[in-house]
Amino acid sequence: MTLIRRSAAPFGDLLSLRQAMDHLFEESLVNPRTWSWGEPHGVALDVYATDEDLVVEANLPGVKPEEVEITVEGNTLTIAGEKRSSRDEDEGSTLLAEIRRGAFSRALALPAGLEPDRATATFEDGVLTLRIPKAEQAKARQIEITPGDGQHEPPVPVGTR
Repeated sequence: MTLIRRSAAPFGDLLSLRQAMDHLFEESLVNPRTWSWGEPHGVALDVYATDEDLVVEANLPGVKPEEVEITVEGNTLTIAGEKRSSRDEDEGSTLLAEIRRGAFSRALALPAGLEPDRATATFEDGVLTLRIPKAEQAKARQIEITPGDGQHEPPVPVGTR
């Protein structure tokens, strides 16, 4: 006869499973040492449209403008570069390392109706601001309404005459 031993708390096994899952998520998602710049959201972006431009703001703290490369191929905008360490490896032993370093890249699909050849980029306080002008035909236009003189017949729905 086989003896099966059960714990006194019926949810004891579930708590250990929960603890294992918490540990897994803590190590892979929360711990900044395991983050990489290559992840989809490694470079935080704000994208918005004005009447004249599409504006892309990329948060790149600690990165120098000369370390960033911006390319547009087809309808894909890519912001890539590399953040290097500002200290020498010989400056002592590391006790905590949470600052991201290394290569980064972020690609974004652009809407139609832009003129990327006329784009401008500025870099200030760790924020890259890219302005891509809208093509003339893509800009919103206001249509002027002319008041009627009251002499015209109202339109008749199709098939009622």
